[in-house]
Amino acid sequence: MNPLRLTIVVVLLGALALVPVVAQGQLLLSTNDNKVTLVNGAATVVKSPPADTLTVIDIKAWPPKVVAELEVPGSVVGPPFSVAVAPDESLALVTANEKLDPADPTKRIPNNTMSVVDLKVNPPRIIATLETGKAPAGVSINRQGTLALVANRAEGTVSIFTIQGKTVTPTGKVTVADEKSGTSHAAISPDGKLALVTRDGDDRISVLSIDGTKVEYTKRDISAGLRPYGIDIASNGAFAAVANIGRGGGDADTVSLIDLRAKPPRVVSTITVGQTPEGIKLSPDGSVVAVVVMNGSNKPKDSPFFNDAGKLVLLRLSGMDLSRMAEAPIGHWSQGAAFSPDGKYIFVGNMVEKEIQIFSLDGGTLRDTGVRLAVKGGPAAIRTADK
Repeated sequence: MNPLRLTIVVVLLGALALVPVVAQGQLLLSTNDNKVTLVNGAATVVKSPPADTLTVIDIKAWPPKVVAELEVPGSVVGPPFSVAVAPDESLALVTANEKLDPADPTKRIPNNTMSVVDLKVNPPRIIATLETGKAPAGVSINRQGTLALVANRAEGTVSIFTIQGKTVTPTGKVTVADEKSGTSHAAISPDGKLALVTRDGDDRISVLSIDGTKVEYTKRDISAGLRPYGIDIASNGAFAAVANIGRGGGDADTVSLIDLRAKPPRVVSTITVGQTPEGIKLSPDGSVVAVVVMNGSNKPKDSPFFNDAGKLVLLRLSGMDLSRMAEAPIGHWSQGAAFSPDGKYIFVGNMVEKEIQIFSLDGGTLRDTGVRLAVKGGPAAIRTADK
């Protein structure tokens, strides 16, 4: 081979070596619970269940395709934010709120672990299992990729982890309230200086300050509605949207908007969305709120509040006001929602159907694409990287 051709080959091979198996900005992750199933409105333990799983989905392809599935402990308990993706998509963090009781596998007990998954190896694999507080639920990674926070539902605490490359290190906890407060999810602002922690046990949202790896409870609590649960912060850091899940008694529940530029932050708008808004996610440009409403689909069939489908409800933001934009039927006992990076597609995890349902959004038109992605277990939470 002549020297020029050899040089070209070497350069091309070097360039190919720099191309990752899955390019940045195209991963959707679903953590799937196999331990429980819905039997006529009751979450029931599965006898000798298969392992929980994590599904890695390429969403730049159309239709999106599953590129990896691996065994990773997870749980449907808690808001559907129990998986987080690093900004560079190098790793994922997956919390496991519950596990089966070794002494009685017909019962579930609180767990205290979080898996660190390397997404760059082929196939992806767990590279560490870390201890959290009791019953970890929502987890978030800051947009700098250096810090993660985990809300511990049965402790009233938030666990703090630092991230260097693929090394995740526990660095302590911050106590927000007592063990009955139900600390559910910790959302981190884009500048990494603030976090909001939902407390569904005592109907509050706590404000944390962040300075590097120092995380402190500011003693400021926000009152939004009954049982604030899932929460998301806009990419510009101006506001947050919180799903107030209610008491599950058949009443219509709400979503609230929190003004984060106000001093101190406060609720400025609340809108009714229907029974049990389980999942919530802001669009990449912050103009739309996607809400996964159970709508009684998780109730017994003889319940007066039963409906044979959940709802995906879209809310439009105008300034600091919320208004209804569109809605569409979804599956049963549905959990999380996620947007594609361009905001043109919305993904919903249907727990009973064990699938990801995909919608398109064009202006104000919401359409079910008819595409369903089967996953190995009930999709308890779905997430993309926060940019």
